[in-house]
Amino acid sequence: MSKIVFLDVDGTLIDYEAKTPASAKKAVDQARKNGHKVYICTGCSKAEIEQRDLPELDGMIGGNGAYVEDAGQVVMHQGLSKEEVQKIVDWCNERKLGFYLEANSGMYANEYMKEQGPIVMQKYATGKGADEASAKASANSFVNGFIFLENEDLYREDVNKISFILSSYQDHLDSKEAFPELVANTWGGKGEQALFGDLGPTGITKKHAIEVLLDHLKADQADTISFGDANIDLSMFELCHYNVAMGNGGEGIKAAADYITDDVNEDGLYNAFKYLKLID
Repeated sequence: MSKIVFLDVDGTLIDYEAKTPASAKKAVDQARKNGHKVYICTGCSKAEIEQRDLPELDGMIGGNGAYVEDAGQVVMHQGLSKEEVQKIVDWCNERKLGFYLEANSGMYANEYMKEQGPIVMQKYATGKGADEASAKASANSFVNGFIFLENEDLYREDVNKISFILSSYQDHLDSKEAFPELVANTWGGKGEQALFGDLGPTGITKKHAIEVLLDHLKADQADTISFGDANIDLSMFELCHYNVAMGNGGEGIKAAADYITDDVNEDGLYNAFKYLKLID
């Protein structure tokens, strides 16, 4: 019976240098040829995903659930209002925090990201196991993908969520207090270390987005499988019938998994697809 597979991206489908292992591409291609549907379910928005070298997919869930697409058709898109974006932009700028607006049309950043972004993204990559040279190249490539804007030009109405650099964990705690009507998360470094905070619309989770997509597909929850490496993926695990944690994942996601596969760069995805008989 065909399955519906949901893959987190960073640390699951691709490594922390934003490279997709050849075995992962092979696994996705073969699974789709075998009649299974494969979707990414990621915190990234479409503009960021389009910069990645990914295998062909059946669709995507982006912005941690703000955007759902199937076979090129937009199924759901629920982002931040322009007023909410303006408040967050002003709040970050007042604290001199680098941030970027995650929209399907692009990644829009403030001036602080030019200096802060490469440092933090290099720390992100090295914390996940990349060597210094690869981490620096990956960080520069990531920041070069930003569109830098100033002042009112950052007050946009097409934003899925906003990620901002944490000068300390207190910034995340303060963001929760400043924006109680929004969902506040953290992401970054090794395990569940917080390097970035992010703010997105309430009610938006990977779990909710999968429910929307399954309803659109008229598909059965019993046929779902999810793959993840971090606590942000736990909402996928709450819904999907069978759940796989990557070997490089954090302890929280591993504890919730039905199966733990190998690291992303040790053919983890391919080996799990074989184990689950998605591929021969």
